[in-house]
Amino acid sequence: MSSAPARITTSGLWRTVALLAMLIAAPAFAADAPKSADNDTYDQDSVLKDAVAWFGKGSEGLAKVVEKAFKEHGRPNGYIKGEEAGGAITVGLRYGHGTLQLKSGAKRSVHWQGPSIGFDLGANASKVFVLVYRLPNTEALFQRFPAVDGSFYYVGGAGINYQRRDNITLAPIRLGVGLRAGASIGYVHYTKEKTLNPF
Repeated sequence: MSSAPARITTSGLWRTVALLAMLIAAPAFAADAPKSADNDTYDQDSVLKDAVAWFGKGSEGLAKVVEKAFKEHGRPNGYIKGEEAGGAITVGLRYGHGTLQLKSGAKRSVHWQGPSIGFDLGANASKVFVLVYRLPNTEALFQRFPAVDGSFYYVGGAGINYQRRDNITLAPIRLGVGLRAGASIGYVHYTKEKTLNPF
């Protein structure tokens, strides 16, 4: 006894077509995910170019500290161009101001200040270029960021250290006379307005 051939209904046909379309589109969506992430972050060449332009000179050390930051933390979604001044006799203070720029286009003025402890003596004034990682919006910057112990890295006249709070990481880059290793032990308070209170 032979069975009757199965009939494909119109609704069943459309469900099959929709399923095939989703299966075909899935790899395309997967391929687009990294591109979308890339659109929200800065690539290494762009960051190095902006940093060299900001400091007014290039150096082998600057390229290496930028490369180190990208290797350890990936692509930043923002940066701060600023200037700062400070001094120390073992216990130090640092004050700065600059402009935060996110890849999303958000931009605003920021100030920072904070204490440090270390084998540190002298005074300095310098430009600083801060790489910003995983900052969801400009408001999230305004808090205290402790320095990561042992994060100070120096090569060829350029130095970088890391400050971290929750899932946000900041990586200030300084050149030449703006370097003070002791300043990497402490914290930095980022604020909307200028203040003389370092705490």
